[in-house]
Amino acid sequence: MDGIETPSGKGAGDENFQVGSWLLPAALRPHVAAFYAFVRAADDIGDNPALEPDDKIARLDAFAHALTGPPEAAAALPKAQALRASLAATGVTTQHALDLLAAFRRDATKLRYDDWQDLLGYCALSASPVGRYLLDLHGERPELHAYSDPLCDALQVLNHLQDCQDDYRALNRVYLPLDSFAAAGIEVEELDRPSASPAMRQVLDQALDGVDQLLATARDLPRVLASRRLAAESGVIVAIARRLAALLRKRDPLAERVELGKAQFLLCGVTGLCMALAPRRERARPAPVPASGRAAR
Repeated sequence: MDGIETPSGKGAGDENFQVGSWLLPAALRPHVAAFYAFVRAADDIGDNPALEPDDKIARLDAFAHALTGPPEAAAALPKAQALRASLAATGVTTQHALDLLAAFRRDATKLRYDDWQDLLGYCALSASPVGRYLLDLHGERPELHAYSDPLCDALQVLNHLQDCQDDYRALNRVYLPLDSFAAAGIEVEELDRPSASPAMRQVLDQALDGVDQLLATARDLPRVLASRRLAAESGVIVAIARRLAALLRKRDPLAERVELGKAQFLLCGVTGLCMALAPRRERARPAPVPASGRAAR
């Protein structure tokens, strides 16, 4: 195996939902950047169509070993070395990064998801750890993961909806649950059409129903966070997610790239900041999302 990394050229500016904007405390942004760089490098391996599954897993195992093995294990992976130093300095657990690596390993071999719970089981590894990392970095209470998990999972599903055709065509991956295709009377090959049929629209809307349930729980996150800056960041993300979900109801991700324009981002920014400035709430752990809306970790 030659160089372990296989960079795609993507950066934070290419993400649908950026992590670590100027809204976060300046002292913490380098740590967020180190976390993002590590995750981006590992994700590029998982998404590389030129690599065989076993090769992907071996490279991802090397990332994990660089993070948790002896210090010299990180020498060949500067991004792992940087994250290792960051985690040591902040006291944040390595588990969040390891969970993400587990998700990327799963991407190497698992191309289909049976139902909503199966998909959310994946999101518990591929999305929830990002929010947990940010909350832990800011010293927030662990019980607030009950709000950040559904937000991050909703963002992940929205990404899947935006990219559903590209994922199918480039990687033969279908994240939308197979039982929703069966209920609509169609096969996953519908993703290769130039536009969504009424049956495919049913599949998309069923996923969006799940997203709406997740966001109903996540919407209070900005109001329960102690950090005003993290609350502002979270408020903006909640607003963007809600707007994007509504947009995906109206537009066809098979026919076009569905994303927010600059004016919509600005409006979401204002909305999110208003949410963050609202009075703080001291709330107990929220009631569990119904079975159709959240999977156990």
